Amino acid sequence: MNDITEATIDDIHVAYEGGELTCRELVEAYLDRIEAYDENGPALNAIVTVNPNARARADELDAAFDESGFVGPLHGIPIVVKDQVETAGITTTFGSEAFADYVPTENATLVTRLEDAGAVILAKTNLPDWATSWFGYSSVIGRTKNPYDLDRDPGGSSSGTGAAVAANLGTVGIGEDTGGSIRLPAAYTNLFGIRVTPGLLPRTGMSPLVVSQDTPGPMARTAKELAQVLDATVGYDAADEYTAVNELTEAAGHYTDSLDANALAGARIGVLRDLFGDRDAPDSGPVTRKVDEAVETMADAGAELVDPVSIPNLGEHFEATLLYIAQSKRDLNEFFAAREDAPVGSVSELYESGQYHEVLDLFIGIAENGPEDPTDDPGYWEAVAAQSAFQRAVLNVYAAHDLDVLLCPDAQVIPPTAAAIEAGELDTMTFPTNTILASQSGLCAVSVPAGLTDDGHPVGVELIGKPYDESTLLSLAHSFEQVAPARVPPATTPPLDD
Repeated sequence: MNDITEATIDDIHVAYEGGELTCRELVEAYLDRIEAYDENGPALNAIVTVNPNARARADELDAAFDESGFVGPLHGIPIVVKDQVETAGITTTFGSEAFADYVPTENATLVTRLEDAGAVILAKTNLPDWATSWFGYSSVIGRTKNPYDLDRDPGGSSSGTGAAVAANLGTVGIGEDTGGSIRLPAAYTNLFGIRVTPGLLPRTGMSPLVVSQDTPGPMARTAKELAQVLDATVGYDAADEYTAVNELTEAAGHYTDSLDANALAGARIGVLRDLFGDRDAPDSGPVTRKVDEAVETMADAGAELVDPVSIPNLGEHFEATLLYIAQSKRDLNEFFAAREDAPVGSVSELYESGQYHEVLDLFIGIAENGPEDPTDDPGYWEAVAAQSAFQRAVLNVYAAHDLDVLLCPDAQVIPPTAAAIEAGELDTMTFPTNTILASQSGLCAVSVPAGLTDDGHPVGVELIGKPYDESTLLSLAHSFEQVAPARVPPATTPPLDD
């Protein structure tokens, strides 16, 4: 394999079987790209730490392959992992300068499952401190750039994973999604990214933001690779009580086999026009027009569009179900308390010491206004109950129109500029992302690349599914991929010369 850019899991496995490539050669090739494009050249600043053991792990996998073939479905696949997920023996910062030298002794459950499937943990990727922003700024390494436009943001909080996978610094990546932190960066970096129903994937060893909404998940350049990574990682984890929901679905672990390239034919899709931006505005118009093109493509492929549909009192539901300020301080403090070697013990300690990036208005809001224990506040319980009411309201829209999925842009606007973010012109709690719909109503959702605007900015279409209906989402994303314009990699990170 002379050129690894845009290589998929299947491409790599065919190359291994044909003797055209070894895992060591592939790891070296990605490390060369990290040096050329993340550390130098456009200096994307997506990678916090390269795994010092990546080459040794590759050698182990090559030896195992020579002896008995693939060790698992992700054999020899280099994966970049959001630095929110603990990795034994590899620095894990959570985006925080306070944890710049923190090295966990145990893997997160998800990392163990990836390695058991044969993956190589190649590197850890940047995120805003404690995943508290839509924007890619951390106190540990600073700003991550969007590889499609270096002056713009790649979206957060899985900023580094999105930029790295888009720029071909790894085969696939792991992000985390509380309010949209997989789907927004996927939309802004021309990737597929899925938020599964919370609990299908284990969160043990992952820093929280809102425990009841948190879920890790894959980000990739193809829909099939989302399914392949999920199949290797979903399932019950005794250390995470939320994963008991795996008892509610038989589809988990069988997503790849259930992919249907013709899934759009006959699919009923409700178009949430209330969540489209102004077609004539400079920041939202290019997004709206691109999503409309995607809707037309789906219709041409046989989808039955219900356009428009509305969720009654949607704005009120958004407001009533916000838990970030109310709950995040408690959840983070419990995470710190569970780690004897944590360099700080509380959100307040981080805040008072100034160990956070200055643009992170949500972190500041959590530190200044979040309660130590929200359970004494009736308003907290009202918000918790409101999330169940929100889910019922959305499910009633599915039922009333016999829908398979809902559709809207992931975000109503093109990626914001670094200048606007740093000038304080944008606020995390009011940024026009639509991803909070699925997050705050307990649904699953996938971001699907809609292509690039005339100015070269990626746009994502969000398909929102019913709880535990990830198979439908993945099939529709895969089906759309067959008829949509091919993905265009960023010009800032071309193939390296041999």
